[in-house]
This record gives sequence, C-alpha cells and structure tokens, in this order.
Amino acid sequence: MAGIGILGYGTVGSGVYEVLKVNSEIISRRAGEKIEVKRIFDLRDFADDEVQKILTHDFEDILNDKDIDIVAEVMGGVEPAFTYSIKAMEMGKSVVTSNKALVAEKGPELLKSASKNGVNFMFEASCGGTIPVIRPLNEALTADEILKIEGILNGTTNFILSKMTAEGKGFAEVLKLAQSLGYAEADPTADVEGYDACRKIAILSSVAFGGTVEYKKILTEGITKITKTDIAYAKAVGSVIKLVASSEITENGVSAKVTPLIIRQSHPLACVNDAYNAIFVRGNMSGETMYYGSGAGKLPTAAAVVGDIIDEVKHKNCHKPIDWDTDRNLTVLSTDELTVKGLIRVAFADDADARRAVSCLFGTKDFVQLADTAGEFAFLTDMETEKSLKDKVFELSNNVSVKEILNVIRVEE
Repeated sequence: MAGIGILGYGTVGSGVYEVLKVNSEIISRRAGEKIEVKRIFDLRDFADDEVQKILTHDFEDILNDKDIDIVAEVMGGVEPAFTYSIKAMEMGKSVVTSNKALVAEKGPELLKSASKNGVNFMFEASCGGTIPVIRPLNEALTADEILKIEGILNGTTNFILSKMTAEGKGFAEVLKLAQSLGYAEADPTADVEGYDACRKIAILSSVAFGGTVEYKKILTEGITKITKTDIAYAKAVGSVIKLVASSEITENGVSAKVTPLIIRQSHPLACVNDAYNAIFVRGNMSGETMYYGSGAGKLPTAAAVVGDIIDEVKHKNCHKPIDWDTDRNLTVLSTDELTVKGLIRVAFADDADARRAVSCLFGTKDFVQLADTAGEFAFLTDMETEKSLKDKVFELSNNVSVKEILNVIRVEE
C-alpha cells in the first residue's frame, strides 16, 4: 500500500482527496497497489467533513509518518511549500505539486533534492491543469529537439477575452462575470496581468529546452488595457485577440514573452475559447503537436496531481529524472532584442498629417479605419525589434498631428 499525505485542503487539495476516493479502484489498478490518504495538513478544521479524522495542524505529523510515501503539495505560494517539500524529500518521500509559483521559483533546487535523495518531484498540474504536457515533453518527445512552445495558458484571461469578443462587452464587466462564476479570484492580478502564464511558460521552457528559464526575465503584459475597440480592430483584419505565451530557441538565446496577441482566425489557437487552454509544441522531427483541454478547475487540476501520484507509486523505489539541467541557466533575450509586429491605434488632431507621419516613421500604408470610431485610425507595422517599435511610437506620440497613442498590440508574426 502507498500512503499519501496532502498539504492543504483547499480547492485543489479537496479535489485530490475526492479523485483518490471516487476513482480508488481504477487508480489502484493502474498504480499496481492500493493508494490511501493517511494524513491531511491544514491550519483549519473541517468539522462536517470526513477528513477531520485524518486532519493535522502539524506538518511534522506527515513528515514523521513512516506510512506516508508521497506528499501532495497543494498549498500554493512559495513558502512554506518549498521548505515542506524539501524536508519531505530529505525524509525519503516523493513530492507532487500543482504549484506553478513554487516550480518557477524553486524548480532547480527541488529537482536537485529529489535526485540527491533518490525520490521524485513531479509537477504536471503546474502548467496546464488537466492537460498532459510535462510528461510528453519528458517522455514522448525525447527524440525531438524542441524549438518552440506557444499557447493559451490561463483560463481566466481566455474566458474574459472570449466573452469580450463574442458579446462586445468591456473588460471590467466581463471580469465581474468571471469572478461570479468562479473563473477569477477576488484579486485577479496574477491572471489578468499575465503573471500566471509567465510562470507556466518558464516551467515548460525549462523542461523543453533542458535548462532553467528564469520567469522574471520574460516580457509579461496582461489584458487589462484591451478594450472593445481593440477587439473590433482585430476583427476588421480577420483576427482575434488572445493572451499568448510563447518561447522559442534562437541563435542568441530564448525569445520568450507573454502578451495579448492578434492572431488570424485560421490559427488553431483562435478557436480556443472560454476557460480552455491549448499548448503548441514544435519539434525539429515531429513538427507541431497540440495539447488541449481544461486548464484550471478543482477536479481537472486534481486529476493531474493524482496522475503524478500514480507515476510516483510506480517509481517508488527509483528516481525518475526530468530533462531539466538544474545547473544551466539559459540566456533569455532582453525585451529590446525581441522582434515584433504591431497594430497601433492613433487618435489624431489632423487625419491626413497623422497618416503622413505614420508613413514617414513606419514606412507603412496599411491603415485600418472603423466606421464607428471617429477621430482615430489604426495601422499595422512591419517586423522590427521591440526597442525600434518603442522608439518610433514615442516619436509619433510627440507629433503635433497626433493627440494620443491609444494602444499598441502585438500581431502574430
């Protein structure tokens, strides 16, 4: 029998317990032995829940329980999750987690500890909820050199943008709806500002490219500045706006970013709507593979955690390595070095003069005008560096014929 300790009995923790209970027979068959939750750690009491009898408020009870082989860390945050995970592995217990903040910040140290102590540290649920992607990268695609990862990695922002696109509503209105439906937290900052997706693409990149990609170096922008008018311009050029995370190997390093992106309607990511996620992986041999599914939620995330638990039960007596060189930090290109194509919205004082200024600076005549947006136009740029684009936008904003630069949105390359 394999004993499990769960750290945290919140949304995901209670989901892990539920999945292990409801699917106990098939889980035990697939693991090769019975799996039983021995202890649950939480600072709260749950008097009306059957888990109260195995609840503890002291982590040491889990750490010192010799019947616990695997610890499921589903507390969230970096501390005390990191300290607890390290201590568990030092006691010979494998660890699974859904905690993207923990893996993005402390992944190398946790993987080193697992290797040193002959146990396993797995984190499938940290990047795509129920979507299997870490395991395919580490197992199914090992004959490939992974060249690029691109995807929609946050269900909250995808739900908001989908609703804004389909119903013509503004950001604030749809955010309230997302919160009422449980898709967004009371404080949605991590989601809507892109921080959640940033951590996920950093983890995926580290596994795919074989070395650490530091999330703090990744260009990250959220969706709070996206308006109904921006979406209307995207529709006018046959496209939609999605929050896209991408990471690609170049000659000079890793080109990584998380930004709102205008993508053509024929792009496979364009039809990924509501709270769903999708991840594209491009290998030099297999070409493009796509992974699609529910990117969040109690049971989908819990099912991914339990999938790792099963894998660790199967490898209880041996360390299963993950292709992430923890001693190798990959170079992440600076924002200025990234290449970009943009759609720029301009509020003008003089239409003709503003267009001439745009043509002079950007060399473009590709203007977009909406019937119901008086006093402004948009235009598409050619490919250039982020620094070059920024400098040109600044110069344009100081032109007397331009009232304001209303928005700059990146466009699919």
